[in-house]
Amino acid sequence: MPELKNRQFLEFEKPIRDLYDQIEQLHVTSAKNDIDLTESIRQLEEKVEEQKRTITSGLTSWQKVQLSRHPDRPYALSYINKMCDHFTELHGDRSYRDDKAIVGGFAQLDGQTVMIIGHQKGINTKMRQLRNFGMANPEGYRKALRLMKLAEKFNKPVITLVDTPGAFPGIEAEERGQGEAIARNIYEMMCLKVPVICVIIGEGASGGAMGIAVGDRVFMLENTWYTVISPESCSSILWRSWDQKERAAEELKLTPDHMLGFGLVDGIIPEPLGGSHWDYYEAAAILKARLLPVLKELSDMDPQERINQRIDKFSRMGCWEEKTL
Repeated sequence: MPELKNRQFLEFEKPIRDLYDQIEQLHVTSAKNDIDLTESIRQLEEKVEEQKRTITSGLTSWQKVQLSRHPDRPYALSYINKMCDHFTELHGDRSYRDDKAIVGGFAQLDGQTVMIIGHQKGINTKMRQLRNFGMANPEGYRKALRLMKLAEKFNKPVITLVDTPGAFPGIEAEERGQGEAIARNIYEMMCLKVPVICVIIGEGASGGAMGIAVGDRVFMLENTWYTVISPESCSSILWRSWDQKERAAEELKLTPDHMLGFGLVDGIIPEPLGGSHWDYYEAAAILKARLLPVLKELSDMDPQERINQRIDKFSRMGCWEEKTL
């Protein structure tokens, strides 16, 4: 978690930054002049909490998109390391190479062994380049499927953490079968014999998200989004410019409340006050507390019943009409 002096603030978080600047100034004044300003600092800290509550209670769709991309937001490895013990990362798709945009391996969640897989964006410029900004190539999805099949072999639940602006759109990715790899994952995840829980922890864009997001339960964190296309790309297609991205975000109805209303996800998981980027440990604790009872519920079910319910759930999504010729 970044120290306060290294934190980055979004435009609508400016009131919070101003209050922290005042708190910092009071600390400097107190140390320089040997004055007890504890009460004044406490009052400002209370105002910080009020501002966080006020700001996050009235976020627009575009602001939620911005929060999901916050540079200080925790990524998959942060959640894994804070929720789990004995995480052992596994590499490679056994066909081409290891894709750094997707991480995964066995870990213990409250003493129970699980296979946990997620998109990883990187915490600085160098790591973001290494992780390809969380945009997986075909080998990333094939690695994820290999790990899921390994979990099925040893009868261990699968947990996926989704956070991607989309699958990598490069020519070389298409040449290696990007579409087939994602489609194969969707097909195979539908029929996995072990419990599968998917959580959107940041961005959930298009097939890049769906490639690891088919499960018995699909959840979204409070300040995330999930849709077929990013607001910027939608704006560029419909209005030939990125200038309408805020309007596109509203029209896409991509926020957790909309997704839950459409029946596309099974629940919304709250975040720490102000967003997950303010407290990694609390964010991980909240997620873990939600996962454990769901894992138990799914583990107690008959495998074939789980598969049938999973297929039925996704089959009911969307609207269609049959016509006889």
